[in-house]
Amino acid sequence: MKKLYTPNLYIALMHYPVLNKNGEIIASAVTNLDLHDIARAAKTYGIKKFFVVTPLKEQKELVKKLVSHWTDGTGARYNPKRREALELIRLKDSLTEIINHLNNTGEGCPKTVVTSARQNNKSISFGRLRNKLKDGKPHILVFGTAWGLSENFIAEADYLLEPVMGDSRYNHLSVRCAAAIIMDRLVGDYI
Repeated sequence: MKKLYTPNLYIALMHYPVLNKNGEIIASAVTNLDLHDIARAAKTYGIKKFFVVTPLKEQKELVKKLVSHWTDGTGARYNPKRREALELIRLKDSLTEIINHLNNTGEGCPKTVVTSARQNNKSISFGRLRNKLKDGKPHILVFGTAWGLSENFIAEADYLLEPVMGDSRYNHLSVRCAAAIIMDRLVGDYI
């Protein structure tokens, strides 16, 4: 397999502002599986950094503890491959903090691409976004937890990516499954 380009792509897993099943804005809990599985997919697809976003102090401490175990602790020695993947994780309070971080490190102002399981006629297709990524400019692919990102958050993004759809009306993938599918569609080897 021959890689056609290396994208200047980052991912963010938002735990706020997301929706609960009643459509109310909440801060969701961080899950161990999301951190591990998304980090491993991100490493596989050449993602530059995996930002985990939560404003909650206790959740930040949990993320630090989990990541530290696999990057500095016993887990790092037990499974060096897992360490490599979890070293991509950076903890932030907000998307604004990520954008400022990338600006301050010389990457430039990234374009934000939000994801949603809901259909929207303003969505950008996988193919169009894949082509945009070839320009080398930084992009942040933003995933929501719980029942998805809030409408106001989505409205502020540069792009809304089309949803991942199967052959049924059921469309409620876990964020880690959706993230892996989307990374594959955007930066997988397709020649």
